[in-house]
Amino acid sequence: MKKDQEKIAVSKLGRASKIASTGAKVGSNYLKHYAKRLVNKGSKDELDQDNAKDVYEAFSELKGGPLKMAQMLSLGDQLLPKAYTAQFAQAQNKVTPLSYPLIRKTFKKEVGQNPEDIFKNFTKQAVNAASIGQVHKGSIDGIDYAIKLQYPGVADSLKSDINMLAPIAIKMFGLKKNEIAPYMEEVESKLMEETNYEQEMSNAHRSIRQCGSLKNVVFPEFMPKLSGKRVITMTWIDGEGLADWIKTDPSQKQRNKIGQALWDFYQYQIHELRFMHADPHPGNFIITPKGDLRVIDFGCIKEIPMDFHKSYLKLLQYGNEMDSEEFCSALIELGLYNPSAPLKERQLILSTFPEMFELVGRPLLQYSFDFSSDDYFKEIYQKGEALSRNSDMRGLSAQGSKHFIYFNRTYFGLYQLLNQLKANINTSNAIMKRPLKKSVI
Repeated sequence: MKKDQEKIAVSKLGRASKIASTGAKVGSNYLKHYAKRLVNKGSKDELDQDNAKDVYEAFSELKGGPLKMAQMLSLGDQLLPKAYTAQFAQAQNKVTPLSYPLIRKTFKKEVGQNPEDIFKNFTKQAVNAASIGQVHKGSIDGIDYAIKLQYPGVADSLKSDINMLAPIAIKMFGLKKNEIAPYMEEVESKLMEETNYEQEMSNAHRSIRQCGSLKNVVFPEFMPKLSGKRVITMTWIDGEGLADWIKTDPSQKQRNKIGQALWDFYQYQIHELRFMHADPHPGNFIITPKGDLRVIDFGCIKEIPMDFHKSYLKLLQYGNEMDSEEFCSALIELGLYNPSAPLKERQLILSTFPEMFELVGRPLLQYSFDFSSDDYFKEIYQKGEALSRNSDMRGLSAQGSKHFIYFNRTYFGLYQLLNQLKANINTSNAIMKRPLKKSVI
């Protein structure tokens, strides 16, 4: 068993040094790779495995922002080499946990007592550990509880982590700092919210109150008196994490049941409540012994402005009608099309986006959809890759609404989960089928 982590770097200098040393390791891996290639013994897969291991180990030690980034990247299993996604997927709930003395201090600071003074059989070894915190188990009067404790210093170091990682992202994707500023602010805001467990408790109560009647979706009960800004206590329910449950080879009927529960949970939030659980990765869901979907994390909730929602629906509905007034007006409203831009730019947008949005919206516009279809996902990735390589797309005057970041992340993550489940579900949605009035550009 891997030993618990005894300390965590919290200073800006300490965290920057760790990232720099990891960069040096990656550089060394490349030198070794090129040396092996001279004698025909080096492979790209081996290089990816070495780099992925070194990067993940560094991120795992740092926790917080770097590990959150790894968690987000692990959702796109065809966007990165498999060596990276295999390593980064551990960020969902299999991170090396912090040692008990460090976590004990956090609990006492927030609640006022040591965990062993309140809970019976409190586990000194973490049950699960993810990017921002880890979970322990304890009982009171025969009732089991899950106690989520945040890593020390994560909230304080998050902003500097983002500032260190942003230049790397800018270089990797050929972006301009001034153009991505609004999007970085959106990401920073959401990540900071995830470190505030009092805000997560509020999110949870709101979600449970408004989604509690959904079929086959269940929620924990929270204990405010045993919670705080860095600690959350909730009732424990036995079950398996979604990824582990899939490995048990459940029947197609069971897969469809969980897939339908996931779909209904998200569609109801997006189209009825105008807010959504914006972190759809397997570590946030448990399959109960009764076969229900249990939602266990509410740290990342995204509000959906009414005007953005209306324009997005219009874009999906008219995605295969690029000459329609509805489609063009939706592009303008969402900041994706500038009617004053040069003709070449306008033609590029109108020839590229319709096909992409029809593809993404395809499940929403059918009464049922088989997410086990790998051909559908290959089509998405191939078109996305072609778009990213199109040099003409760079430097466009229209950048798009900042709300796309978490909205698209949520839909992409949901589709990924349904693909992993190989679920065939009912995707009919009355809101999507509702006709919209024609608008004038």
